[in-house]
Amino acid sequence: METGKLYIVATPIGNLEDITLRAIRVLKSVGLVAAEDTRRSRRLLNHYQISTPATSYHDYTSERKRKRILGRLMEGMDVALISDAGTPGISDPGYRLVADALSEGIAVLAVPGPSVVTAALSVSGLPTDRFYFAGYLPTRKGARSERLEALSARSETIIIHEAPHRVLDALEAMAAAFGNRRIAVVREMTKLHEEIFRGTLEAAVTHLQSKPRVRGEFTLVVAGASLDNPAGENLNLAEEIARVIREQKVTRRDAVRIVAETYGIPKNQVYRASLGK
Repeated sequence: METGKLYIVATPIGNLEDITLRAIRVLKSVGLVAAEDTRRSRRLLNHYQISTPATSYHDYTSERKRKRILGRLMEGMDVALISDAGTPGISDPGYRLVADALSEGIAVLAVPGPSVVTAALSVSGLPTDRFYFAGYLPTRKGARSERLEALSARSETIIIHEAPHRVLDALEAMAAAFGNRRIAVVREMTKLHEEIFRGTLEAAVTHLQSKPRVRGEFTLVVAGASLDNPAGENLNLAEEIARVIREQKVTRRDAVRIVAETYGIPKNQVYRASLGK
């Protein structure tokens, strides 16, 4: 008997319109949808009139249930794996089902689409040629500090997920471990209350401290360590201002503010550089 196929289907990270035509077709055609949270996924499935049966598959799914899903695949049923948002297997338990399926000789196919990791990186204004995804930081203070110290030497742009009740502590710990690097703090991406703060780690701490309550999941995109320019030394301000204007599509005035905050340089000095003085 021919086995079924396991489809790894990316779903919207917020805006329900961010789904591919292929993803909709696959979700309608498979025999079962394995969803991280069936209640949350049902909203998406109902929106696109997808009546395929769904079963839960998450961090606490037992090995016994995972084997039942594998059994369906072995019997010839196609199964789609989806997470609450984005691409399955990124900071969720999807990889276990994938690994088990591959060990049984079952075809595993990607249906690519949204990912908060690449989406946040693309709008951060930070280098995108190389990046390191660090997932969630440890919750314990000591373990978190150790993790950040290990990350501090990486030269790639670093991407970290964080929960709203821990994000301020995380930013303070990052400033202590990394120094005052550039960061993009992305909250509720693609949703109604999406917010993106770009600046330095110290400015980000001040920004979050000014808010009485923060909600939603955060993605933190932080500049990597620079061996050539660890703290703005030997920086060509005119070139940096031009880069910010070009990449972030801002006015010269805003670029002066961003560069001054990013590198901790007096704003009047940056302004003079923008005039070629």
